[in-house]
Amino acid sequence: FKRRHSKLINSSRLLYQEYSDVVLNKAIQSQKRVDYPEDIESSFPSSPRLRRKVLSPQDSYLQRLSVSSNASLWQDIPMIRGSRMLLNMSREEQRLQEAKFELIISEASYLRSLNVAVDHFQRSAELQAMLTNQERQWLFSRLSDVRDVSASFLFDLEEKFEEDMFNFHVCDVALKHAPDFRRVYLPYVTNQTYQEQTFQRLLNGNAGFQQVLERLESDPLCQRLSLKSFLILPFQRITRLKLLLQNILKRTGPGSEEEVQATQAYDALEKLIKDCNENVQRMKSTEELIYLSQKIEFECKIFPLISQSRRLVKCGELTALDFNNLSPKWKVTTRPIYLHLFNDCLLLSRPKEGGRFVVFDHAAFSDVRGEKCEMKLHGANKNLFRLFLLQNYQGKVEFLFRTETHSEKLRWISALAPPRGELDLLECPDAPQVQCIKTYKARENDELALEKADIIMVMQYSNDGWMEGVKLSDRERGWFPSEHVENISSKHVRQKNLKEEQRVKNAKQQVFCRK
Repeated sequence: FKRRHSKLINSSRLLYQEYSDVVLNKAIQSQKRVDYPEDIESSFPSSPRLRRKVLSPQDSYLQRLSVSSNASLWQDIPMIRGSRMLLNMSREEQRLQEAKFELIISEASYLRSLNVAVDHFQRSAELQAMLTNQERQWLFSRLSDVRDVSASFLFDLEEKFEEDMFNFHVCDVALKHAPDFRRVYLPYVTNQTYQEQTFQRLLNGNAGFQQVLERLESDPLCQRLSLKSFLILPFQRITRLKLLLQNILKRTGPGSEEEVQATQAYDALEKLIKDCNENVQRMKSTEELIYLSQKIEFECKIFPLISQSRRLVKCGELTALDFNNLSPKWKVTTRPIYLHLFNDCLLLSRPKEGGRFVVFDHAAFSDVRGEKCEMKLHGANKNLFRLFLLQNYQGKVEFLFRTETHSEKLRWISALAPPRGELDLLECPDAPQVQCIKTYKARENDELALEKADIIMVMQYSNDGWMEGVKLSDRERGWFPSEHVENISSKHVRQKNLKEEQRVKNAKQQVFCRK
């Protein structure tokens, strides 16, 4: 691969981590607009009537593109700002060009950070000496290949931009590079589990690695950013690239050739991200099943636990309540039962010492139901729910469980619910929406990982600070802590969010139904 020089690579003093933070904070602020459509329409600084401070003629082109507290704008380019073509463009046309330009300028910032990751960290002789060949592979994976693909992508984007600054296209370029994205991002993201484990092991058990890392991270080139922040960039970028393409798609003319290209590019990235997530989930599930198979013994009929299609949905120890109906006061006795809920079955176990389990009953997932229990008991017996086994190994078909918190009760009932079809957003126009203001990494399988500026439709709340919701961008469903989000109060903004997501869905149906 022959690396070609990018004209935008040094146009920003910020690395992608900080650039991305600025852009995401701006997106968060846009959701806080007051409930007036005209305010939202005029909030995007792309209209000639909303020009910012005019830069002097001697300011260079690259200076005009530098990223400050506000992300770079297409309209700030000298040839664009003073042109008649800009004045003749509608606001929607200007917004479309700004959305396309953001994809280019953000790729330049991303490549700059990748250069630091590869040249400063991965190729550091000091760091290399601390690692075995296997550790180097697990820690950096195909980061150099990711960098090379980004460089090629940016070069083609810049060529398109320079051909026609007023009406340039980027979605056809993204579609052309989609096979390269898949070639490098799929193995890089799939390696995520090994990367995290290797990094943590080296950090905790290799003093030399820690010392070298501290020296490298203190270099001004890193702008006080850690190696870990560089290693996770490809995960963040491929998701962000999909959202940038989605933003362009929302602004293209219905039925236009550009809409078709945007839809195809968006679909390619969406499928890639889905495959990446499935690979990570498959590896994680296999490791969980292997570990669990060593900890479980059956006193009922044994069935093989390890299966390629099986994944753990939720697990945990609950308190089962048993009533002695021979006693005049219905005395309640309790016992611990551990549940392992998989996508195809449920195991009920008695916990033993050393983290081991004895399975005394199991049922197919299709024969399991959970529902709220309105029974009121005295003392600590709150947060109750019923578990029904419609067809199981033993004769008992109903359990009454108590959880420690209200959210755990709701989460178990939700996890035990039958599979849901895809949510029709337009059928929920009045559903609350929140946006993520602080990244959340899912800790359990029923939780929803969140990135800043994600918009989530809330399905239910617990009284101890948890929410269950559906991300508008990919329809993923799960639980998350309320402290990581804030409410979107504007009804107009909520409706706009739903219409934009429906616009993307309609475009996909139109484009792929033509074939």
